[in-house]
Amino acid sequence: MAQRRFFVGGNWKMNGNKESLGGIISTLNTASLHDQTEVVCGAPSIYLDFARSSLDLRIGVAAQNCYKVAKGAFTGEISPAMIKDCGVDWVILGHSERRHVFGESDELIGQKVAHALESDLGVIACIGEKLEEREAGTTEEVVYAQTQVIAENVKDWGKVVLAYEPVWAIGTGKTATPEQAQEVHEKLRAWIRANVSDDVANSVRIIYGGSVTGANCRELASQDDVDGFLVGGASLKPEFVDIINARK
Repeated sequence: MAQRRFFVGGNWKMNGNKESLGGIISTLNTASLHDQTEVVCGAPSIYLDFARSSLDLRIGVAAQNCYKVAKGAFTGEISPAMIKDCGVDWVILGHSERRHVFGESDELIGQKVAHALESDLGVIACIGEKLEEREAGTTEEVVYAQTQVIAENVKDWGKVVLAYEPVWAIGTGKTATPEQAQEVHEKLRAWIRANVSDDVANSVRIIYGGSVTGANCRELASQDDVDGFLVGGASLKPEFVDIINARK
């Protein structure tokens, strides 16, 4: 089994201002963080420069979205080239809020993944099922289909982190049990083994997102196929440090 470096992303979503985000940044900059854990903070696009210039360089920064081309008449969008120009090396793509609030299709997300990777950005690619899909027993079908479109657009898996985020557990206070998270992660890794390669299955990091907190992070982190977290609300609080340090 390949040794996969633990990865913790914080998705600040559309929250904060320079004052409040500055407080989070100060907490992270002065905290004792596990030196073997990769940490990346997803800032609102208008604060990418601020986050990158303020955060300690041991902490990465991600945009929360980008478009599928380098430039053009696409009002309100940002490109990978612009993200890179801010000194930022990551982007979150395919988040359930982009899929289900803003109506992004699997096809569009795949195109975004391809262009971001071609532009040398690391991609945190999100997949996950809705509550009605889990209750209907189609979790695997849904996440495999979403992963398939991402995989079709990846040439270098070394720059991809796969984030499994059950939609029913995001911001609801409900969390997949460690066993539920492990089950889906294990099946995803088996799918990658069968459809991509053994090497990628062994090396790609599959992280969990969905109401991760300081209280539940250690048990989740102990699962064999849970390689980290994508954290929403808790990434805006001091407990984010505990989540970063979940795997000792």
